[in-house]
Amino acid sequence: MKSTTPISKIKTEFSLQNATSFGGIKIFLEYLEKIKFAAALQRLSCMKANNSLFPVYRILLYLVVGWMLGCERLFHFRKLQQDSLLKRFLGGRCPHHSLLYKELSRLSKSHPKLLPELRSLNQEIIGPCLPEALILDLDSTVETVYGDQGGAAKGTNPHKPGRKSYHPLLAFEGQSRLCLNAVLRSGNTHSSTDASAFLHQTFELLREHPVKYARFDKGFGGEDFYGLWEGKGIGYVGKLKWTKRLAEQVAACRYWKRFVDEDWIIEGITIIYKATSWEKPRRVAIIRKAHIVDDGQTRMVFDSDWQYEAIVTNLEWEPLDLWRFYNQRCCMENYIKEAKNGFSIDRIATSEFEANELDLLIKLLAYNLFERFKRSCCEPVHQGYTIARFRLEFFHCAATIIRHSRNIILKLAKDFANRYAWQRIEARIALLE
Repeated sequence: MKSTTPISKIKTEFSLQNATSFGGIKIFLEYLEKIKFAAALQRLSCMKANNSLFPVYRILLYLVVGWMLGCERLFHFRKLQQDSLLKRFLGGRCPHHSLLYKELSRLSKSHPKLLPELRSLNQEIIGPCLPEALILDLDSTVETVYGDQGGAAKGTNPHKPGRKSYHPLLAFEGQSRLCLNAVLRSGNTHSSTDASAFLHQTFELLREHPVKYARFDKGFGGEDFYGLWEGKGIGYVGKLKWTKRLAEQVAACRYWKRFVDEDWIIEGITIIYKATSWEKPRRVAIIRKAHIVDDGQTRMVFDSDWQYEAIVTNLEWEPLDLWRFYNQRCCMENYIKEAKNGFSIDRIATSEFEANELDLLIKLLAYNLFERFKRSCCEPVHQGYTIARFRLEFFHCAATIIRHSRNIILKLAKDFANRYAWQRIEARIALLE
């Protein structure tokens, strides 16, 4: 029988040197070195004096690593300042968290070109992972604020009604999960506010990557918006608001095509419809579905059982195919959830609007770096991991840095649960060109 020592009898001393709580982050730091991320940040035009203790590229690099490690707010960077591994990665010293507030504010004011440069850098990061033909998913989200942040305003806020908020607009690629572009907006804007200008900016950033399809919800619409897709020859599929006028036109239709006849009945038709704000009629697919009621003798469906959905499109597909293609867009809610829960895009950093937009782009850059890292270096079983799970299983590992025979060695915990998978990832990083 093994004897145990009461915890109260175990002596305590703070004498462990060169230690880190995030020994597992070494694989991601190696990856950043391999893709020359620091060199890419150095090419940005926001320079400081030659004798500055923390150049701008190191500030940005530190922010990316901090968001990757789970810092939700800037003052959470306190726990990273004395981390031995991060200090070596950043040249021997980590900046104080209060400097990060000042740098975000200073950069947003003195370097207006930094935002477009970060967007261009984001395209360099995600370019190798983008498919040949892109599916652009457009959506917006609400970020509640709890102060007097610049640009925040009261608007539609389903989670905190009456609270001020921001209303960022986001564009994701539907097949690769990557964020193509983002812009921060005031909370009292509609989903489609400045959407056309945002799309033109996104198309300019994508350049040689053609957009084949686009998907969006019923918050987006209007003649200019639809005309933009049609002018560029992009197939679009978007939800349409179910109005009384549309319902009357659909009610006049008698011949529905049945696609599914099981527990649920799904039927569809296609109509040519012209909303009051449109300059020309457009193709609208109508899907209706109803749950079958089985009374033991008959299978009944009443007119009141039908649930209707309308989809506006310029594609000549069957209504069911359009409906299923649009429903794949639901994954975008998971992408936004990952950006919020994993990279804290809804945790507002400063009181200034421009600085908060800069912070948003840096966090989404970290999001894309993580997605590219998983795609390039991780095994298929790990590529579906969220950042929270990846931190728990790979990044959070006690380690110390020692010198031995003129070598610097990072000694990780011997009983690290994912030791062998971690080593395979490190081997893949070493093979990258």
